[in-house]
Amino acid sequence: MSFDLGDDHFALFGLPRAFGVDGEQLTRQYRAFQQRLHPDRFVSAPEGERRWSVQAAGRVNDAYTTLKTPLKRAVYLLSLAGVDIDEETDTRMDPMFLMEQMELREALEAAEAADDTRGALDTVRERLSAMEREASGVFESAIGRGDTVAARTQARQWQFVDKLKREAREIEARLDD
Repeated sequence: MSFDLGDDHFALFGLPRAFGVDGEQLTRQYRAFQQRLHPDRFVSAPEGERRWSVQAAGRVNDAYTTLKTPLKRAVYLLSLAGVDIDEETDTRMDPMFLMEQMELREALEAAEAADDTRGALDTVRERLSAMEREASGVFESAIGRGDTVAARTQARQWQFVDKLKREAREIEARLDD
């Protein structure tokens, strides 16, 4: 097999290094890679080729997941620009944004105890979806003009929104049980 698995995710899939990606092209290329690299195709191959196949398929899967998920793609683009978002150690955040996050967290807690839990959850999820769309647009604009400081700030805030969306899904999953 002759292609460079060491390329960045965008180059691996033949995509320009940009926040907006052609999802159809990404999926087509991913499927082509899977057909060529799937370990089942290497069952009778020598040990080295079988091991390479597993590593290559894992690399392609990781790259695909990163590029198809907007927030992961945003963080990856920042990393390619040499920007670390320091999500574990950087506690500086806009106080207004943090207040809004506290309000949303309280709304999630209240939704779980509400008479119409699903309706209350839907309201919170709609607000979170709107925030996510805004974060995506602001990030794309910032990264497009090379403003990695603004892009980093937006990606960090987007992570908070994403975490709240996951928590809302967990509450809904508990309701379904």
